Amino acid sequence: MKLGLSIGYSGAEMRLPVEKVQLAERLGYDSVWTAEAYGSDAITPLAYLAAKTERIRLGTGIIQLAARTPASCAMSMATLDALAGGGRAIAGLGVSGPQIVEGWYGQPWGRPYYRLKDYITIMKKIFAREEPVTHQGREISLPYTGPGSAGLAKPLKSILHMNPNLPIWMGSGNEAPVKLCAELCDGLLPLGFVPGMMDTFRPWIEEGFRRAGNGKSWKDFEIQGSTTVILTDDLRAAFRKMKPGIALYVGGMGHRDINFHKNAMTRRGYGEVAQTIQELYLSGRKAEAMEAIPDEYCDEQCLAGSPARIKERYRAWADSGVTGRTVRTDQDEAIELMAELARE
Repeated sequence: MKLGLSIGYSGAEMRLPVEKVQLAERLGYDSVWTAEAYGSDAITPLAYLAAKTERIRLGTGIIQLAARTPASCAMSMATLDALAGGGRAIAGLGVSGPQIVEGWYGQPWGRPYYRLKDYITIMKKIFAREEPVTHQGREISLPYTGPGSAGLAKPLKSILHMNPNLPIWMGSGNEAPVKLCAELCDGLLPLGFVPGMMDTFRPWIEEGFRRAGNGKSWKDFEIQGSTTVILTDDLRAAFRKMKPGIALYVGGMGHRDINFHKNAMTRRGYGEVAQTIQELYLSGRKAEAMEAIPDEYCDEQCLAGSPARIKERYRAWADSGVTGRTVRTDQDEAIELMAELARE
């Protein structure tokens, strides 16, 4: 199994764990993943890491569509890939949620399915450089001819000769976008994926392959799950460490009516718990929201405990149907242990 290392996005201060990334590369990790919300961006840190590493793939998990036009995103990712020596960048995309899209970026939420479809199609045309880019989409069109247009638009082709096969991945856990991802993209970052969930994802992905209509199959597609790893003698303390983040995302990272993380918790059979967490969190009772999260929910989505316990439970993750696994940890020992398990 290919291993990735997640470094997420910054808090109040920008701190990049360069030594941890270099350790992961030395241990054979395949990729490192950044993220963005409404603070540090996902691409700039990877450009810095490109200069500090030699081989490890550089993935955005994820960059938000509303933050950049598809042309801007393609330019940034192609520039990163060129600086890194070619073949190392992965453009992981996602829509975020309406609160961030409209509240932070000032963009309309619109129809995210069609926005994704237009965005990815335009990026692929830009990477290919076969002709000046034109696209007539339901959400995004090039050239732009809408309100405020000067009427002078000219289709253009990238000056930079980009990697025509620069991989585009999508972060999602819902049926329609997962099918779209399998149809158009090179990989999936499945939201809320734990062992046993491939039975849900498999038919969606295979329908996407069918829609592609070009013989696309599992051999052409990567799936990168994500696992929190905590080496500890105190499981309850490990779960307590996880719960503030779970409460934030399930309870507050999204609108009451549109919260993809709450939906992911519901898909795993915790619908009533997810509703309770959201109600408590949005009413300002954040400590109670954390207490409402069952320990078993945390245990399902992490590898925690002694090295022996983690090794025992690792096989279920290795056999879960994904091609790669992103490790979320702040412990060098956990990074080393996962590398050891992946080699066995």
